[in-house]
Amino acid sequence: MQMTALAKSRYTTKAFDASRKIPQETINELLDQLRHSPSSVNSQPWHFVVASDEQGKARVAKSAEGAFAYNEAKMLNASHLIVLCTLTEMPESHLQALLAQEALDGRFASDEAKAGQDKTRRGYVTMHKYDQKDLQHWMEKQTYLALGTLLLGAASLGLDATPMEGFDFKKLDEELGLRDKGFTSLVVVSLGYRSDSDFNAKLPKSRLPAEAMFTFI
Repeated sequence: MQMTALAKSRYTTKAFDASRKIPQETINELLDQLRHSPSSVNSQPWHFVVASDEQGKARVAKSAEGAFAYNEAKMLNASHLIVLCTLTEMPESHLQALLAQEALDGRFASDEAKAGQDKTRRGYVTMHKYDQKDLQHWMEKQTYLALGTLLLGAASLGLDATPMEGFDFKKLDEELGLRDKGFTSLVVVSLGYRSDSDFNAKLPKSRLPAEAMFTFI
């Protein structure tokens, strides 16, 4: 299916069919797409927690108890959940791991090219940390690029998805031990197949007209 058709057909699922499970090979393909998401200067400041069984989903769904109870069923009835997490800082170990992987993957024709990539990436990190003082926000923006890849990837595989910010970040971070690992939760995405009771599946998609959205210069 062409990308335009996918963008027009996908939507935020409001109710999942709890009896349907995504095949493992489909999940593997989706995760491979997610792993190859773009990020500024290949910074990849993310980690993804995948919940695929009842116990794992219940752990994530604890973050929807109370004030966010309206999202609990979307988590529990989905086939899989993916928690998109972002680094809370840009540690030296991550910068070194990125450079080592790029070298392993054959991206550098010379030591000078390797040093140049390292300098450029560190330059962006330094700028956002000290000059613009928005390093966390910058890293979160990269994670949202991954979210876009995930949502369109899911649609390309015939899966339904629901991205959610409506959950208790602190509670989920504690449940998954994220902060001890240098991460914090950002978005939870439910994946699976829509239920017949999903009212949003029957509604037409609504976007502002093109003339309100685009300026051509």
